[in-house]
Amino acid sequence: MQSQGKIVVASQHYPPDPSTTAAIMAEIACRVAVDHEVVVLSGSPGELPASQTGPGKPRVIAIKNRMAGKAALVQRGLSELLFAARTFFALIRELRAGDVALTVTAPFMLPYAVAVAARLRGARSALIMHDLFPDVLVMAEILKPGSLVTLTMRAANSLMFRALNAVITIGRDAERPLLSYSGMRRNKIRFIPNWATLVPAARPLAPDNPFRKALSARFIVGLSGNLGFTHDPEIVFEAARLLKNEPDIHFLLSGWGIGFERLKQLQAEANLPNVSFVARVADAELEAFLAAANLWIIPYRKDVAGVSVPSRFYNLLAVGRPVALVSEPEAEAALTVVENGLGWVVTPGRADQLADAIRAASRCDAAAMAERAVKAAARFDRTTAMNAYAGLIDELLRNP
Repeated sequence: MQSQGKIVVASQHYPPDPSTTAAIMAEIACRVAVDHEVVVLSGSPGELPASQTGPGKPRVIAIKNRMAGKAALVQRGLSELLFAARTFFALIRELRAGDVALTVTAPFMLPYAVAVAARLRGARSALIMHDLFPDVLVMAEILKPGSLVTLTMRAANSLMFRALNAVITIGRDAERPLLSYSGMRRNKIRFIPNWATLVPAARPLAPDNPFRKALSARFIVGLSGNLGFTHDPEIVFEAARLLKNEPDIHFLLSGWGIGFERLKQLQAEANLPNVSFVARVADAELEAFLAAANLWIIPYRKDVAGVSVPSRFYNLLAVGRPVALVSEPEAEAALTVVENGLGWVVTPGRADQLADAIRAASRCDAAAMAERAVKAAARFDRTTAMNAYAGLIDELLRNP
């Protein structure tokens, strides 16, 4: 039996958008729709997959949204502001007292709109914290710590956190920076990690793998996914430069974002023989692509702890591959790597350490590490996460 209160999910990214955020929000919306009425305010136009339509599925309302490229900061900011404003008015129309509004930190102005609309309509609100703004912009050196914009955003965050009923973190390292805001309280924080979308099982290094068979090197180092402002493409390329005279090691790179454009620019200038690019890999080919490499790199800039968590991390473990993570040791992914013996944690900015980690990986016991990776991935389970989200929604509906 469905409860009287409904759930309104606000997300710029939702299927048919192919992003990780879209997939995560759709999984949550569909799971919660099993027990409650769910309305999704989506900024991604297009036809939904058949698996997400019909009885017992969320009702999706399209919000007009024009997304500029990530490099066009001013245009992107204006587009996101318009989307947040349109979503605010849609929330005012949809929300009723006793409802729950759920959103995510993309774009960063959306949570403010959701928190205010929920408060005005007597509803409860929850935020899934993928990236903490403005902290992530300070880390990427787009904003200065003491700038007027940074201080204004921090003041707005304190008010927002006071208004929110729950903040879901996907990393244990997020609690410390969250509690630096005056409006945040520890009892509002819920830790629900993301999950692997691939079935955990060690995939063999097959010689006929379509992404591997064209490369003659014995040891393939992979890089995949979106490289945004929080990532450091330079350290990957500099490590490849340091290893260019070691023919057994080759870099296989595929992805998108401003960081990948920088990698392509660097390769166009240097033309390293041990670097290859692959076009963005479709979801149907993701498993084969992840199984093509012996080792995967996740290259963060410094000060990433608490402000960003790599969602791709869990699928790398699911296929049984170790990782070389460029990050501070207290970051969530770094803690998981060290606690479970899943690879190497490299100091941000130290390309020499990354090159050394790759050399070490090429000589390590791959079978033992693959077994540990798969075992760790199995703990990051979709069902466990979905049940945690459903439990939180029930709690918010029961407790004004």
